[in-house]
Amino acid sequence: MTICKAALLTCLPIVFAACGFQQYVAKPIDASTVAHKIENRRPDDSQFHQFLISNGYAPDQLPTQQWDLDELIYCALFFHPSLDVARAQWRAAEAAKLVAAEKPKPTIKGNVANSNNANNDISPYALGLSIDIPIETADKRNIRIENAEHLSLAARLKIAQTAWQIRNQVAQSLYEYQFNQQQIKLLTAEQSQRQNIVAIYQKRISLGESSNIELSTAKLQLQMITTELNDKQRNQLVLQSKLASSLGLSISQLAKMPLADTVNIEPLASSLINNQAAPSDIQSRALLNRLDIRIALERYAAAEAKLKLEIAKQYPDISISPGYAYEFGNKVWSLGLSSLLTLLNKNKLAIAEATQLREVEAAQFEALQASVISEVNIANAKLAQANQILENQKNLYRQQQQNTQRMERRLLAGEIDRLELTYAKLEETVAEKNVALGQFQLESAINELENALQLPLIDSRIKNEKIENLSLDNSSLR
Repeated sequence: MTICKAALLTCLPIVFAACGFQQYVAKPIDASTVAHKIENRRPDDSQFHQFLISNGYAPDQLPTQQWDLDELIYCALFFHPSLDVARAQWRAAEAAKLVAAEKPKPTIKGNVANSNNANNDISPYALGLSIDIPIETADKRNIRIENAEHLSLAARLKIAQTAWQIRNQVAQSLYEYQFNQQQIKLLTAEQSQRQNIVAIYQKRISLGESSNIELSTAKLQLQMITTELNDKQRNQLVLQSKLASSLGLSISQLAKMPLADTVNIEPLASSLINNQAAPSDIQSRALLNRLDIRIALERYAAAEAKLKLEIAKQYPDISISPGYAYEFGNKVWSLGLSSLLTLLNKNKLAIAEATQLREVEAAQFEALQASVISEVNIANAKLAQANQILENQKNLYRQQQQNTQRMERRLLAGEIDRLELTYAKLEETVAEKNVALGQFQLESAINELENALQLPLIDSRIKNEKIENLSLDNSSLR
């Protein structure tokens, strides 16, 4: 009976511990539910309004009457699903930190035996109980924690990097959409002017004052412009879809959002050109602000921690095993000591592998820095070139405006006919199209430089230091 009580007392802690076990709960994914969730993301959502208020918007500014670049970026930071993926990866890395901090758990061993009492022993029963207490050496636990902390910080920075990529996509998609709208407007004006030219030639032919060749040429040019206009009108839906995807919304929701017509960035471009920093200064700004460089540094630090851990594993862990046994009437205590024989090979292969992995991270970091420097220099040169092209196109446009005004005065004086004035207006429209193209190229160049520096250059509510916090904070509202 005494032995049975002892066995029962041994099993009771295990039984009580089993009562606290977590149960598996299935969580299947319903594709239709997810699709419905995406379709129902709304920019007038109360939680999104609260997000805007918490970031400096006044309640009387909501709902938004005109969606400019800032508002669209906030919308993307709140709704875009890529940020949910990055946040989930960061939470997994945070959980890995807790796992890395766990200490090795003791194990308990027990056995019960019964003899046939052939030798007339005092007792036919034997009972053994021992506990293995592992002890880590060489500071392995702290090294594991260090490795997990670097990986967690890299995952956190990945959220901010994803936010920057989304910001870049939103800005470029908005610029493309606005440029396409301007092209439709100007091509419509050009189409009307070419229709007037065709009508004038047709009238002249009827009066015998013009040839069919001139009329055919004018009709061909009208057909080309009409085809281009139709292409731009069809492309409008594609660009709307692209912008909606950048925001994480459905196209039906985007259609309800009044978008700003243009983004005035010319003063910024002039300021950037006039106060252009030296290439070395721009490179330094990029190397200080780029999130991918900071992520690469954390990954290199994690590789170093991994190497330190493999080196620490040269020193074997120790397991102390105190025990008690009741053996056929005899009471015996024992103290065991065990360890792996790592001293024989000293973990050489794992250390060599970790060393090479550290070299890989170092080489990748160097390649990344070279790529960043090249990217920044190219983006900076493109900005200067785009600004110069826009200035040239604006000068030509102003000259053409003056020419049109001069032709209008000559028409009133009877010195020219309406066809010459229509051609002058057509040339002015073409010059305006070139200005619109130059504006779009300048916007794209500024966006490319911002993305290369990962630093907002346009006067914006969203500063660089807020990107990481915004991409984390809004997860608590959803």
